[in-house]
Amino acid sequence: MRVSRTQADKNRQTVIDVASRLFREHGFDGIGLKDLMESAGLTQGAFYKQFASKDDLAAQASRRALESAFQRWSAAGATNPQDPLGAVIAFYLSMEHGAEKMEGCPVVALGSDAARHGADVKASFEAGIRDYLEMLGPWVGEADGEERGGKAMAILSTMVGAVVLSRAVNDEQLSKRFLQAAAESILTGSSAGDAQHGPRQ
Repeated sequence: MRVSRTQADKNRQTVIDVASRLFREHGFDGIGLKDLMESAGLTQGAFYKQFASKDDLAAQASRRALESAFQRWSAAGATNPQDPLGAVIAFYLSMEHGAEKMEGCPVVALGSDAARHGADVKASFEAGIRDYLEMLGPWVGEADGEERGGKAMAILSTMVGAVVLSRAVNDEQLSKRFLQAAAESILTGSSAGDAQHGPRQ
């Protein structure tokens, strides 16, 4: 039975959505096409009508995952317009977010995988990371001798690294301490910057 163009596009978007979650849970190489397509309610044969390769899907799913993560950052920041950075840190460096394997930050879940993949996957990650940095930029003050962009990079690196480490250990208290230490470090640094340069705009 021939599938309409509208239905085919809907199926494609479903596969990208499902893959964006399953790749975060299992890694790009941790789930096969058969299981992935079954999770999307489709057959493996339908895959090649929609995507050039698994790497093509990985790039599309990475872009979708990063867009979703960006929206979550935006929503978290909007809950406290007076301190959006603090709100995003409270959300991102929480045990709840650390436990979200399928819905959590794709940079944490797939960053090391992306480094081993091709240019298209890396391009998706680069675009998403740049979006993170653009959002952080206006929220952070300028440190002594440091451009605002550099400070945003340091904050993002600290946040991502803390969640990676918190997920890598069995000890729940140690996991929590990684997140708390990162939050304290960022907020202390931001407070110092605010004191020297005035409040965030």
